[in-house]
Amino acid sequence: MTARDRLDPETRDGLDLFLAAVPGGFGAIDDIVQRRAVAAEFLQLTTAGLPPNDQVISQERVITGPPDNPELTVRVYTPARATGVRLPGILMIHGGGMVMGSVAAEHIKAETYCESVNAVIVSTDYRKAPEHPYPAGPDDCYAALNWMVDHADELDIDPTRIAVLGGSAGGNLAISTTLRARDLAGPAIAYLMAPYPMLDERNVTPSSHEITDIGVWDRTTNVEAWDWYLNGQSPDAYAAPAHADDLFGLPPTFIDVGTLDAFRDEDIAFVGRLAMAGVPVEFHLYPGAFHASEVFAPAAELSQRITATRIAALRRALHG
Repeated sequence: MTARDRLDPETRDGLDLFLAAVPGGFGAIDDIVQRRAVAAEFLQLTTAGLPPNDQVISQERVITGPPDNPELTVRVYTPARATGVRLPGILMIHGGGMVMGSVAAEHIKAETYCESVNAVIVSTDYRKAPEHPYPAGPDDCYAALNWMVDHADELDIDPTRIAVLGGSAGGNLAISTTLRARDLAGPAIAYLMAPYPMLDERNVTPSSHEITDIGVWDRTTNVEAWDWYLNGQSPDAYAAPAHADDLFGLPPTFIDVGTLDAFRDEDIAFVGRLAMAGVPVEFHLYPGAFHASEVFAPAAELSQRITATRIAALRRALHG
């Protein structure tokens, strides 16, 4: 059986709709500027007609970034029913392979998590490769974390209940940000959630060779993205967390991945290393799921289960 034959049938229907709209997937578009434009157009089509969430208030802010990027945009989401009691805070970092994606692309997700978890979300933008290779993105994300904690009073955030959340490239950056906070005695992070994180530029695992033609995030696309992101640099732990020598002292961590995701094996290996380092880690491996399948087929039963499991884990971690 091919990888495609093993896809969850409902999520495969969502994938087919995507590939009908974007033949060959985003990776078939060579020009990165055009690829981003097509991704934004596809997002607009898939979210058109969705009513605004009146349970969430959102506001864009321009904050102080790192020295070489002094203006950084974030979007702050607050539950409309907030009463002034301090809530947990979640730094949300969007995905996109280090080369695509935006705060706007994860707006619906941010609203959902804000309402369902009952937390303040700070969704941050960051600079992308190839125009801005490593360490631009991680520097921006760490600056956003520091801003969020420094402004906890203003945002009605409880600084003892801070989570960092990001999927795919955002998962890489969530782990990188958490490692940096640990190493620099930065803000205390209570919880780390990194769905299907992009961790290892070497692309030597069986799954990195197996997933070549699903059309969402396959081997060729991943190799290209890592080349752009690293720009000839040798990766350290903040660039590619698979290289982290020491995972001791990281906060409780949640990772999930599908059986048909190119990141499957590097994520499984990382989870094992977290457990060996004594980090409380929750891990889910979803049969039939491809990379970000819950995004492309949100109505599928598997997708709803994936999202519900993440929300429940965040609620347990941040509300007890």
